[in-house]
Amino acid sequence: MPTVLIALAPPDAVSPGRLIPAALIGIALIVLLITYYKLHPFLSLTLGSLVVGVVAGLSMADTIDAFTSGFGSTAAGVGTLIALGAMFGKLLADSGGADEIVDTIVGRSSPRSLPWAMAAVGALIGLPMFFEIGLVLLMPVIFLVARRAGLSLVRVGIPALAGLSVMHGLVPPHPGPLVAIDALKADLGVTLLLGVLVAIPTVAVAGPLFSKYAARWVDVPAPELYDTPPPAQDARRPSFGVTLATVLLPVVLMMGKALADIFTPEGHPVRTVLDFLGTPLVALLIAVIVAMFTLGRGAGMGRKEIAKSLEQSLPPIAGILLIVAAGGGFKQTLIDTGIGGLIAGWVENSGLSVLLLAWLVAVLIRLATGSATVATVTASGILAPLVAGLGTGETSLLVLAIGAGSLFFSHVNDAGFWLVKEYFGLTVGQNIKTWSTMETIISVTGLVLVLVLDVFI
Repeated sequence: MPTVLIALAPPDAVSPGRLIPAALIGIALIVLLITYYKLHPFLSLTLGSLVVGVVAGLSMADTIDAFTSGFGSTAAGVGTLIALGAMFGKLLADSGGADEIVDTIVGRSSPRSLPWAMAAVGALIGLPMFFEIGLVLLMPVIFLVARRAGLSLVRVGIPALAGLSVMHGLVPPHPGPLVAIDALKADLGVTLLLGVLVAIPTVAVAGPLFSKYAARWVDVPAPELYDTPPPAQDARRPSFGVTLATVLLPVVLMMGKALADIFTPEGHPVRTVLDFLGTPLVALLIAVIVAMFTLGRGAGMGRKEIAKSLEQSLPPIAGILLIVAAGGGFKQTLIDTGIGGLIAGWVENSGLSVLLLAWLVAVLIRLATGSATVATVTASGILAPLVAGLGTGETSLLVLAIGAGSLFFSHVNDAGFWLVKEYFGLTVGQNIKTWSTMETIISVTGLVLVLVLDVFI
């Protein structure tokens, strides 16, 4: 790991002695507002940003300018990608393409390999979809597979949840990784490539391997809720091959850009083309347009149905967009106070790995707020000035370290905790033994793999 340079010094008007208290008070306020007063994270992050600026000694005008600047740049850089990702995910669900992937993979698996197949299903569905959407989509499949195979609901469900969760926390174009990439100025293609390398073994450890033991601790039968297949099961769907190719299209385009940047000289026509096609906005835009034909038209949807599907994809993500943008405002406020430079100097003198520090910061915020997204955006803001001495690959590993930390030990202040508990019919104790432990395994495994990759990068 190279020496970490101090990237930002405190402004002249700000006393260095006020910076740490300002950050701690701001973060504590955000945690208190979200967890105790149940205030929306958007409002909590906004108020926290103002408090940080005031306590640090910034003028109110400078504090507001910092927040609005960070809010606008994050919304512009990340908001469009989140919106396009939501459109793609809705088309995948409405066209039956997601069902086709699930049915094909599960139908070709033996009872022994079913947990591995469910992990693959969770990862594939989780690649373009938000965690909550993927979970709702997969629940009927998880129930049916568990009952027909005679397996515990936990044995089948945990691998699928692991696939969804790992993709949500580590692999763009999910909001968390995108925010960290934007804040740390990481290369999206490289981060995507490394994210997949970390995600595959992480899913294997936290999914099929862990579920073998979790099913012994908590033996829950699947309910009969979905025993009768819904009539829509026989509806026209796009084929498995077409659906899979469409899902992987933006991934291939962004990875192509990353590989071209590494192996092709600058100015080469191939690199120029791949750099354009692999730009996140362009790659996702192409994927949505292609999906309108391969998924929408492939499922027999008319123009009005496709338009309606795209339109309905946006309202559910309005809150996510505001939280992400407000997180960008909080990040910029922290940067403008100069606290990042102070932390950078501390890390430089402490000898502590910046990757381990990033993970720890994200873990603490995750435990306090219960939100992986809030943990990611806040940790990214605190650590943004530390990237000055890092190379492209190491900056991407920093993104993944934050993402891994943001998934640590989901508990009662996390909406996902209750969503899983209610769907699986578990007690709080059983949910901690299964879901919360799985999230912790994901987080720790992800960190270990990031540290291993750092040895070679």
